Amino acid sequence: MSLDLKRANSEPITSVDLLVSGFRSAEKPQGHLRLGLEHEKLLFPVGSDAPVPYEGPSGVGALLNRLAPEGYVPFRETPESPVIALQRERGEATISLEPGGQFELSGSPFHTAREAHAENLAHLKQVKAAAGELGLRLVTMGYRPTGTTATMPWMPKSRYLVMRRTLPERGQLALNMMLMTATGQVSLDWKDEADCVRKTVVVARLSPVMNALYANSPLVDGKPSGYVSYRNRVWDEVDPTRCGYLPAFFDGSFSYRAYVEWAMDAPLLFLRREGQYLHPKLTFRQLLEQGFEGQPPDLADWTDHLSTLFPEVRLKKVVEVRGADCGNAAMTGALGALWRGILYDATALDEAERLLPKLTYTEHLAFHDTARREGLAGKLGTHELYRLAEEMVGIARRGLLRLDAADAPLLDPLAEVAASKRSPAAVLLEAWAKDPRPETVLSLASV
Repeated sequence: MSLDLKRANSEPITSVDLLVSGFRSAEKPQGHLRLGLEHEKLLFPVGSDAPVPYEGPSGVGALLNRLAPEGYVPFRETPESPVIALQRERGEATISLEPGGQFELSGSPFHTAREAHAENLAHLKQVKAAAGELGLRLVTMGYRPTGTTATMPWMPKSRYLVMRRTLPERGQLALNMMLMTATGQVSLDWKDEADCVRKTVVVARLSPVMNALYANSPLVDGKPSGYVSYRNRVWDEVDPTRCGYLPAFFDGSFSYRAYVEWAMDAPLLFLRREGQYLHPKLTFRQLLEQGFEGQPPDLADWTDHLSTLFPEVRLKKVVEVRGADCGNAAMTGALGALWRGILYDATALDEAERLLPKLTYTEHLAFHDTARREGLAGKLGTHELYRLAEEMVGIARRGLLRLDAADAPLLDPLAEVAASKRSPAAVLLEAWAKDPRPETVLSLASV
């Protein structure tokens, strides 16, 4: 998402074709395909499960200010506003805040997964040291295991203030998503429309298997939730028009235009105008047809709108893989290697397309629900999920051995999880069953 209240004037949108061409402009030749990692972490005081506010000597703001001299430029919405992000003086990495203080690295784009992993390792080392000086710790889980949205602080970012008002109109767990969840994501490139379609559909179809491998959020308000990935469950009740899966992923009709048409029917969460976030009650399609205050929308409005859509696989200028719970550094590095190996090697992509039986949209939703409830212990028909996960990791490894063997060892943590037949959540639940104090699971998941 954009950090800024301001918006540059850009080209007015005169037709849907202009929106479609935006995806076409993101195409890259084979030798220029890159990937980037995003890694969100939860913050807690050492020895406590309390939320960390922005304010105060040991708050999130203090952590940002302590990190700033380490090669970052602080970002403020206005000169008088508090620091809400840090941007690398060199490179493209950004440290930003999710609404509940989740601490996120949006990494630089790299050609290899190991470069992205190395950047994240360096980031974690730096943040862990700074957090320790403030009596804070980083925890890698997909959902805060204790507390409720009512107990959570909000970060001082204008976009979040308007989303706090608008998203709950669409779903009763919208605030849970904003305040309580954390994820790991990977972004990847495509060569042309056909390549984008293949990659997006493969990611969508395999996302439940990935979710089972990364399921790491079984506890809600101090108790088992019935899901190994409650973070994934939360998205059901955020906004059905902008979350989940597109039916076009499964019926052979997906294309640039199909994504555009789907996106246009989602309601606006905001419009940026003259340093303010406004909330017209319009879908983007209605905005295009009617305009706003006598003016047509422009491409900056479309870019903002795309950033407020949250499907399991999202298109912007990259394919964003969004279905993994936050995991530790090794699991996050493996995420980049997994999808590089599958999507950037032609043979691996062919194999991935054949891994699962072809499911209808409805059948896939049922599979998705099984994966987030049962994790690697679940089944797809007669297929055991842990075996599907083993083969998925194997496809990625073979792809990397053909493409760039030095990335292949990053997959070892995923291979170990699949071979154990247990999602990471099972380890947390086992520890909780022995000792249900919050400190038990927080210590287990601390960086």
